[in-house]
Amino acid sequence: MTAVDAGAVATVLAASAATALAVMLLTFAVAMVKGVHRIVDSAWGLAFAAVAVVVWFLSAPYGDPARRTAVAAATLVWGLRLAVHIARRGRGHGEDPRYARMLARAPGSPALYALRTVYLLQGALVWLVSLPVQAAVLLPQPLDATAVLGLAVWAGGLFFEAVGDHQLARFKADPAHRGRIMDRGLWAWTRHPNYFGDFLVWWGLYLTACATWQTAAATLVSPLVMSALLVKGSGKRLLEAHMADRPGYAAYQARTSGFLPRPPRRSTSGGSGRPGGPAR
Repeated sequence: MTAVDAGAVATVLAASAATALAVMLLTFAVAMVKGVHRIVDSAWGLAFAAVAVVVWFLSAPYGDPARRTAVAAATLVWGLRLAVHIARRGRGHGEDPRYARMLARAPGSPALYALRTVYLLQGALVWLVSLPVQAAVLLPQPLDATAVLGLAVWAGGLFFEAVGDHQLARFKADPAHRGRIMDRGLWAWTRHPNYFGDFLVWWGLYLTACATWQTAAATLVSPLVMSALLVKGSGKRLLEAHMADRPGYAAYQARTSGFLPRPPRRSTSGGSGRPGGPAR
């Protein structure tokens, strides 16, 4: 990279960190006023969207127009959709039980504990996970086959996430489905179509930053961290631990892939194959 490029990289890295921090601090202030920390879940998507907008503006003198616009727009769409979905899902509800339990066990000030372990941590993760976006917008190379493949993978991920969320919301809105596990549509192919969609989104965005081996190596940490969070961290692992004792969930697990989509195994119960546990 030239000296100008190195300076642009430093500027983008610093500006994206400041943007993620600002979104999380503002969300913390709003949460303290409202007395509800669950709004930080919507701020996760908003922070990525804000980072995408900021780095798109800053990269104008350096990055290829088509690549930087496509990558920033893809990140913006993903982040805003996720933020709106989570906000709608939580409307009218009180505090998320996860945060209530966490704050009840907090040493010292619950507010400062939440700031450190939730808001600042999520801000740091937004900066780390968005590294491919920060790199891709600065690349002067025109869109190539790898970048186009990445955008196609991103689109597949957005489909799984958005359609899976929509199917689950419609299922849970029907009173006739109360006390049942959602195992239809994409949820028949994977127990976590939304998390699988996130997985594809961030591996796709990573591919858009792979025009050089340097950017490919420097940003690989992003999809690896996101994959670990989705499968072993706060995603699949915690949700399945929460659902483990629900009636019918073990049968659903037995016939449905835990992550990567595949056709459901044939039920051996002799019935409809639809368990009677509560919808997620």
